Amino acid sequence: MAHLRDMVFDSAHPASAARFWAAVLDDYAVAPYDDTELARLRALGFDGPEDDPTVLLEPVSGGAPRLWFQLVPEQKQVKNRVHPDVTTTDMEAETVRLTDLGATVLARHADHTVLADPEGNEFCLFPLTV
Repeated sequence: MAHLRDMVFDSAHPASAARFWAAVLDDYAVAPYDDTELARLRALGFDGPEDDPTVLLEPVSGGAPRLWFQLVPEQKQVKNRVHPDVTTTDMEAETVRLTDLGATVLARHADHTVLADPEGNEFCLFPLTV
């Protein structure tokens, strides 16, 4: 049986996208850059983490899939074929927090809110049900 390892997001600026999602998701952080990784980036012609064409977001406590943000030359054209769903205990407060981070509300429905991240990628916010 297969297990989900990574989710990969095409991005115009991977470092910014990764920081946005690290702020959105509890228990995720941008993977640290050590001297070896910084040297590898410089050898490829990149100045540093801000220009990294592939930025990794790791789950802090493990078990969840990693999120990769990869540089692509084209702009987003159409609706996502796959999108993340996130949950919260307070829909209104979380919607405000997400829009303060740079998300845009696209639609409000009775049971969820559809938003877009700063690069236009759709995602849904649902109330946490226990």
